Amino acid sequence: MTEATPTQATHIVLFDGDCPLCTFQKQMLTWLDWFNFVSFVPIAEAQTKGLAPTISRENLLEAIHCLAVDGTIHRGARCIRFVGFRMPLLVPLSLVLSIPGVIWIAEIFYQWISRNRHLLSRLFGCKGACSILPERRRDDQV
Repeated sequence: MTEATPTQATHIVLFDGDCPLCTFQKQMLTWLDWFNFVSFVPIAEAQTKGLAPTISRENLLEAIHCLAVDGTIHRGARCIRFVGFRMPLLVPLSLVLSIPGVIWIAEIFYQWISRNRHLLSRLFGCKGACSILPERRRDDQV
């Protein structure tokens, strides 16, 4: 699978490319990212260490991370909120996550899903779903 080569003009989302649930979500997000604001890089890629030298591998495996163009790092549910504001169909979700207190509840829920993602992948059949949902081809892919 080839991933988008990140550019300075895009936010970079680091995800677990070995997790079927994470890969499925990444494929869905590529379809929702109409304006190509986000590049996706699996954490197993060699370039990840250079992109996020301050984030340990353990932290990368615990949650999705977004490296914003301005240098800020958004993790977990905050990453979902940040990325969602850049994708028209996810703006309502991001608005809900912006209500005071909601992000803390979302973080607890996100952590539970993250800890159980491999089990959930098997339960929901994400591996098969990934083959059903084709990956969106982008101009910036190699």
